[in-house]
Amino acid sequence: MALVKFGFIVSGAQLDPAQHRMSMISPAFEMTAIGVGEPAQAVAVAQQMVDDGIQLIELCGGFGPRWTARVLEAIQHRIPVGSVSYGPESIDGMHALFKD
Repeated sequence: MALVKFGFIVSGAQLDPAQHRMSMISPAFEMTAIGVGEPAQAVAVAQQMVDDGIQLIELCGGFGPRWTARVLEAIQHRIPVGSVSYGPESIDGMHALFKD
């Protein structure tokens, strides 16, 4: 089966999943991105994505392994869930972004 429906969940200050969402659609591929203000909101968002036919979910790096596992458990491992990660070459830049 080809990947045709991809979901991305991003966490950011004051993002509301009811409002902060977008889609990119071509004749062969659809990506839905939804923003959440708190990592816990990703659970319900992921469950809805699965119900909507999303085949693969990627979480932004702010979720980390703990929330990735919680999302996988919530959707009962029905589809793959991964998360963005940053290597050691990005540590200084990440620290500068999130030090406050």
